[in-house]
Amino acid sequence: MNLAEQVYQTVKPMPEALVQEVLDFVLFLRQREESQEWRNLMLAQADSLADWDNAEDEVWNDVPAI
Repeated sequence: MNLAEQVYQTVKPMPEALVQEVLDFVLFLRQREESQEWRNLMLAQADSLADWDNAEDEVWNDVPAI
């Protein structure tokens, strides 16, 4: 029996209100994990864009957008 099946078998006999709490907690954990992934991506993007912030590129700051 895999871990997901063990969780299911453990939760199955519980009252509906407690099962809802378990589900809410699982959804919270999933959201937290996704949030961490986005945070890591944003940090990676910030690091790569930091290379563009230098004196040589200052001349491009006033170029109008097309």
